[in-house]
Amino acid sequence: MFDHTSRYADLETVTLMTEDGRTATYVRRRFPPPEDAFQIVAEVTVNDPDRLDLIAARTVGAAEQFWRIADANAVLNPFDLTATPGERVRIPAPGM
Repeated sequence: MFDHTSRYADLETVTLMTEDGRTATYVRRRFPPPEDAFQIVAEVTVNDPDRLDLIAARTVGAAEQFWRIADANAVLNPFDLTATPGERVRIPAPGM
């Protein structure tokens, strides 16, 4: 259902029967891994006007992999990582 690089790729798909007889298919909730589960290969300093997708493109090689960086920094809202110029952002090893 999802591309192998998606954060949802390994999640179980579940089907629910509604009261009116329709079926609803959904993906189970994703819980981010613990912060210590990542091998950190670099740290970058946020500059104005950095965005997480731009940092991901520069460091990981794919803008759509911004979620890996968010997971490695234990944030649920990716915008929090670039809200303050000068903050350091941890970059995880590929595939983590």
